[in-house]
Amino acid sequence: MTIVLVHGNPETEAVWDDLVPHLREQNIVRLSPPGFGSAIPPGFDCTVDAYRDWLAGELRKLVQPVDLIGHDWGGGHVVRIAMEHPDLIRSWTSDILGAFDPDYVWHDMAQVWQKPEAGEQAIAQMAGAPAEARVQRFESLGMTSAIARKVVAGTNPDLGRAILAVYRSAAQPVMRDFGAGLSRAAAKPGLAVIATEDHYCGGEPLARRCAERAGAEVAVLNGVGHWWMCQQPKLGADAINTFLAKLDQAGVARR
Repeated sequence: MTIVLVHGNPETEAVWDDLVPHLREQNIVRLSPPGFGSAIPPGFDCTVDAYRDWLAGELRKLVQPVDLIGHDWGGGHVVRIAMEHPDLIRSWTSDILGAFDPDYVWHDMAQVWQKPEAGEQAIAQMAGAPAEARVQRFESLGMTSAIARKVVAGTNPDLGRAILAVYRSAAQPVMRDFGAGLSRAAAKPGLAVIATEDHYCGGEPLARRCAERAGAEVAVLNGVGHWWMCQQPKLGADAINTFLAKLDQAGVARR
């Protein structure tokens, strides 16, 4: 088995550092979406469809079967794969399923990034902040000091362009339109991770509603926020391990 981890915004693969040691599989691959800890290839437009296609291409290079796990925007790309390329995975896990609900409203910062000029100003302010201030900001939101420093150090100049493009390409009604296809994600076993203090993804009711439509199991992580893999890595890993163990016991393999 191969576990594939895909992170989101504004992160690097370092967000998984504390989770990985608790995962049951030894063959673990971390994929960094272009602009988020890796360079943007020539011609890559950083839209939601471009990231879906990028992830599908990366999965085709890997040893199957694959258990695909995504956080933040990585979780969004994972759901797109589950809906549109289920042949590339054995299972999927996402922590932002509620973002696909018809009632989902983008969080305040996302709405700023989606606006011309205001988004550019916000990105310039973020890029101009001292590294230590960015580290402290990540710490205040739930990252450990060690991971926050790695994330800040690993940020590249392409980040701002990637943020603006991906959020603008996903402005409503785009996400709710994607959500209309959630039932297709039931083609492969899914797990909706719900961190109860994560205020970016629409909250537990929306996540549960989308999980039901996608035929996904639900794992509730009480008392942790958006960066649950930093705050309570063993708790998150236990939920993932339990889900994957059930698949093994049921003899679920790549179809």
